[in-house]
Amino acid sequence: MAEPENDLTIEELAAQTGMTVRNIRSHRARGLLPAPEVRDRVGYYGPRHLARLRMIQELQVDGFNLRGIERLLSQNVGAAEQFLSFRRALDEFDDEQPGTFTREELDARFGVDSEEALRRAIDAGALVPVEEGRYEAPFPSLLDAAEGVIAAGVQLDHALAAIGKVRGRCRSISREFVELFLEDVWKPFEEAGYPEERWPVVREALDQLRPLSLQALAAVYRMTLSDEIEKALGKQLERMASRKG
Repeated sequence: MAEPENDLTIEELAAQTGMTVRNIRSHRARGLLPAPEVRDRVGYYGPRHLARLRMIQELQVDGFNLRGIERLLSQNVGAAEQFLSFRRALDEFDDEQPGTFTREELDARFGVDSEEALRRAIDAGALVPVEEGRYEAPFPSLLDAAEGVIAAGVQLDHALAAIGKVRGRCRSISREFVELFLEDVWKPFEEAGYPEERWPVVREALDQLRPLSLQALAAVYRMTLSDEIEKALGKQLERMASRKG
């Protein structure tokens, strides 16, 4: 005989989710959690309850209060689950793993011991303090790029200032691509009432957003960089000619 799907006591469910028994009972009382399966006067919970509690936790991290979560789940549980699957897909999209460095490792790597340089790196998003004397690089390739331009003769402070400016401009560029997705894909989907059969199409469009936007951005950047280099070198050539004269 197969074991029942619901085989967790409320205490075991609390241990798996990190919630208190009191909170789980509160969610059940509010209708946020389906009723347990009762056997021998004991309530048992299973994968469905575990998934629902984790969904509630994710929505709370996203800023929803319990009243908002209650309204959302009462209207369309499936849509909420699909939406969170989108968020998880975005989190899993980047295959670059964060790296953690000590202050000493950073000083040795970049050849400086400067509080100002460290502050600039944090402001630019290249580093995130995690504990005393340790920092996480969300994208270590950004540090690699900074190290490369420094090796080419650019000062560290100048490189970090440039990264900070580029980050702000990239945010604006990212917003443009997201607006395209929202206007042309998400808005018609929302107006249609989130039909179940169209979720895969919307998900595919979201999955394609990053690689296609990166491809377009890289192409435009190569084009504009070539223009800027040509202009800059042209001006330098004019200065050289005027000096000879």
